Amino acid sequence: MSANRPIVLTIAGFDPSGGAGVLADVKTFEQHKVYGFAINTGNTIQTENEFFEMQWTDLAFVLKSLEKLFGNYTIKAVKIGIVPSLDYLKQIVFTLKKLSPKTKIVWDTILKSSTEFDFLSIENQIALIEILKKIDLITPNYNEIKHFNREEIDPKKNAKFYSDYCSILLKGGHNSDEIGVDYLYTPNGIHKHLPKNVNCFEKHGSGCVLSAAITANLALGQNLKTACANAKTYTENYLLSNSSKLGFHHV
Repeated sequence: MSANRPIVLTIAGFDPSGGAGVLADVKTFEQHKVYGFAINTGNTIQTENEFFEMQWTDLAFVLKSLEKLFGNYTIKAVKIGIVPSLDYLKQIVFTLKKLSPKTKIVWDTILKSSTEFDFLSIENQIALIEILKKIDLITPNYNEIKHFNREEIDPKKNAKFYSDYCSILLKGGHNSDEIGVDYLYTPNGIHKHLPKNVNCFEKHGSGCVLSAAITANLALGQNLKTACANAKTYTENYLLSNSSKLGFHHV
């Protein structure tokens, strides 16, 4: 199966509006000509404008699904979205590395919804660093990176600190000083990614789309810098696809 397409996996929540979570990820995967698998970390009740409720998937169920998929398929890259706790995330990441050490892992660090519903609290720095050492890339925005270390409120200093453990794409959508400018922190230096268009329409789930596009690009063999740059272009086109909060993936 999928002899001519690499397989990628999203481990994320189910958003019935299709703007975020596994539905948005699989739409993005298809546009990148990779074959998308999905494991659901939880069901949500939400629209593009409002978040109501979250029902988490039992961790043992998620881990069993991982074992069955990796036992039957070669999965090139994995994107992780919303999870309820660091321990839940740690179990997933460590299981992934045990099952397939070479598989690329991207964590879209969703700490709360765009409507301010909290998903994940980061308090255990030791556990966080253990996890980051196993991950290839995380994609926080300026608000999320501040919660990684509550003693440091400067997003760029936080990103630089944690980039000692994994690469970080610091997204610029919430940076009023440099709207849309992303910074990729890697062991080889810092790369600045400028937007082609800053007059984009706000979209529900744009962070999911970006991280899914990066994951797909990595599975296609692109290096990290190129994968992030190409994913940024894809996401900007998605943001420009219409004026509503639910974008189109025909771009």
